[in-house]
Amino acid sequence: MTKYIHKLFLLGSVLFLSASCDSEAELTTLKTVNFPSAIEVSSSTLVLTEDSADDNVLLVSWPEVTFPIDAPVTYAVQFDLIGDTSGANAWQKATRIVVGEDVLSKAFIGLDLNKIATDLGLLPGVAGKLVVRVEAAMDRKIYSAPITLTVTPYEKSVVFGEIYMPGFYQGEFNVGTAAALTAISKGIYQGYVTLTPGNGTDFKLNTARNWDQYYGAGATNNDLKDMSEPNFHLPGEGSYQIKVNLNTLKWSATPYAWGIVGSSTHAPTPEDKDYGWNHSIPMSYNHETKTWKVTANLLAGALKFRLNDKWDVNYGPADPSTNTINKDNGGAYDIGEPGTYEITFTINEIDPATSGYPATATCTIVKK
Repeated sequence: MTKYIHKLFLLGSVLFLSASCDSEAELTTLKTVNFPSAIEVSSSTLVLTEDSADDNVLLVSWPEVTFPIDAPVTYAVQFDLIGDTSGANAWQKATRIVVGEDVLSKAFIGLDLNKIATDLGLLPGVAGKLVVRVEAAMDRKIYSAPITLTVTPYEKSVVFGEIYMPGFYQGEFNVGTAAALTAISKGIYQGYVTLTPGNGTDFKLNTARNWDQYYGAGATNNDLKDMSEPNFHLPGEGSYQIKVNLNTLKWSATPYAWGIVGSSTHAPTPEDKDYGWNHSIPMSYNHETKTWKVTANLLAGALKFRLNDKWDVNYGPADPSTNTINKDNGGAYDIGEPGTYEITFTINEIDPATSGYPATATCTIVKK
């Protein structure tokens, strides 16, 4: 009998302690949290245009949400198509924009809202429906009731042919002789530039060889803004492949240089008997002639061309008696006499990223 009395005592103690713990530490996730009132939008019908791309076209605002825990609340705004907001996969395809902690509104410029609308599938020039809601997150996520928007996006006009890059790499800004960036697809342009020591890094992007329309830096150095006064900046001296996307209003600069390589470019060293084959001499890009060029003191020996000091892309002559060089060819030119040489390399690159490199290029090797 005593054994059973002890078991009852222990069971009672456990129940008492459990009740005490529950009263001291509330399970906050069991408390209901809601948006105290509806969210608001500045307009529910929006006709977007390229002229208002940089203007605030939509303001979404919401009331403060109170959670049982005293901590910052992180808010986000979600956009989606009406058809994707119900069922098992509701809101899974939504575009989500994090706003921040304890922030109670978010403004959208025309360019950003246009991208959201078209990315979700709305057709340019056609009124379509989007829904927007606000997410509040702390120990869990809760959502406001959605609001339906009628949005007419636009298709951005793009320039075909060439755009131009006046800048300090020229010595001074000169749009008449600036590097041309060639269209490689709709609204996307590519070109090359070499920034020599002592020149500034600033440049602009112009749609013609005049100053009627140009782009300068926007929110960041890599954002394009129409007729913006702040200049863009290159990373520093060196050669770069420049890409400009007028569809997304972004640009990028990637270190990029053709170079000469081979036993003629450098004598063996105690540490590396193949030093000349393992270290390219970079060439500089002449944007006016669209050729790569270097003047170098060469030894008697072999010479060929490669990209970015690597063997991934290289050219050698199938017939060393000609100026034609072939991609991935093992041949090399024979430099018979030491001396100073001026060497050029010309290649017709359309879009290496998608089309690869051409089968042949041309070069000149002239002793000074």
